[in-house]
Amino acid sequence: MTALSVKLSRALSRGRNMPAPPQSRAGLLAILLRKRATAHNVGADDLEALLRDQIRWALPMQTDTEQPERAELTE
Repeated sequence: MTALSVKLSRALSRGRNMPAPPQSRAGLLAILLRKRATAHNVGADDLEALLRDQIRWALPMQTDTEQPERAELTE
C-alpha cells in the first residue's frame, strides 16, 4: 500500500461518522490490534508497520522505580 493510498483512505474516513473515542487504554489497544490484523490480512505492509508503531506507543510502560512498589504489594 502506498502513501497515497493511506492518505486517500484517511480522507475518506474523515467524511464518515466517527465513533466515540475509546474509554480506556485497553479499548485503544483493541482497536489498534484489530486494524493491524486487517492490514496484515490484506498485505498492507506500510500501514501495518505504522499501526505497530502506534501499538508500541499505546502500551503501558513500567519503569524501574515502579517495580519495587509492586513487589511490596504482593508480599
